[in-house]
Amino acid sequence: MPEWGLLVDFSVGVAGMVLSILGLILSISFRPMVRWMRYYFISCFIILIVYTLSVAIGNFAQIYHYPFLLKPGIFMESLSSSLLMPLLTAYMLQLVGKKRWKNPLFIAVMTLWAVYFVLLVYTQFTTVIYSIGADGIYRRGPLYPLLLIPPAAIMLLNLLGLLQMREKLTRRQFYAMFVYLAAPLAGMILQIFYYGLLLVAYGTIAGALAMFVFILSEQMNTSIRQARENAEKEFDLKVLQMRPHFIYNAMTSIYYLVDTDPQAAKETIRDFSQYLHRNFSAVVKTEQVPFEEELAHTRAYLAIEQVRFGDRLKVVYDMPHTVFCLPPLTLEPIVENAVKHGMDPDCEPLCILIRTRATDDGSEITIENNGADLKAMEPDSDGVGLSSVRKRLELMCGGTLRIRPREGGGAVATMWIPDK
Repeated sequence: MPEWGLLVDFSVGVAGMVLSILGLILSISFRPMVRWMRYYFISCFIILIVYTLSVAIGNFAQIYHYPFLLKPGIFMESLSSSLLMPLLTAYMLQLVGKKRWKNPLFIAVMTLWAVYFVLLVYTQFTTVIYSIGADGIYRRGPLYPLLLIPPAAIMLLNLLGLLQMREKLTRRQFYAMFVYLAAPLAGMILQIFYYGLLLVAYGTIAGALAMFVFILSEQMNTSIRQARENAEKEFDLKVLQMRPHFIYNAMTSIYYLVDTDPQAAKETIRDFSQYLHRNFSAVVKTEQVPFEEELAHTRAYLAIEQVRFGDRLKVVYDMPHTVFCLPPLTLEPIVENAVKHGMDPDCEPLCILIRTRATDDGSEITIENNGADLKAMEPDSDGVGLSSVRKRLELMCGGTLRIRPREGGGAVATMWIPDK
């Protein structure tokens, strides 16, 4: 084999080892991954590290003629790579919920692997399969193809099993394992007829990494989807757990208005009905809503509070930009927090400013008050808290919520909604 080929093999081995180490670190650190799947990839990458290290040692020994390193290097290379196939069989069966030791596919794969292991051990005492000369050069024997038959058969069985289980797998899972099987199998077939570059090693490393990327991306998508669903469920529960004291205050205000100002009582009942209707309607919505719809909900809430507080609550609207969408129940909870934490009977009247403007890449909503302490705006207390609003913005549209102190006292909440 030419020296440049050995150098290429050595370089691929080192690169594969580095990528395998990164894959191992990622498998350990990626917590959203299912536990058994994490253990599979941890085992897979540990084997790949041993495999690529063996490839590197074997090529190093050939380049610099160290026969005492070459023989164990080739043995460990062959043994470690063979372990990946039964591991994949177990992974496939786990995905579809089948028990390993009672499954014909797994029994057949383990039987073939046992035959391969016996042949591999036999190669250490004979030269008919491969040999290492005194000059430190690896040479194939006349029965070399015999050593490739069991792993090739295992790959074919896995491929047939994969095709049989196709209906029970997601498209991404199927393609991931198909690439994982096809790449080393193609390399193995070519290796029978071509002596030179370690095509099996290339295929095994590329196939394993491709499978990991496919499965990891699916796990990330699943994790994001579950996080979104959990956040929406959490948000829905908080919406349903409306603060009893707000309902009590609204009903008390209506009670006294019935005798003193019947017309105002009617208007408050109308506003309260609209508030309840919009609040509960928003629970079932999973898409963004027009800003005008969210604003109408906020106005209904503020109308009730203005009946309660009278001149002590002032609301200023500065909204030249209203044609955009945002997640439901995001503006009203922020305004509600601004009123709840800003109202102080011993201080000047509370002023709430709601401002909108268009930016280069989205829409910005500012809710400003002159009474709330910044720290009081942050806690996620009873009702719909700001942390839920922040999660909803991030998950539904990639938006942000930022709260900062206001000059002269109070707080400013800025919500940014990116363009679609």
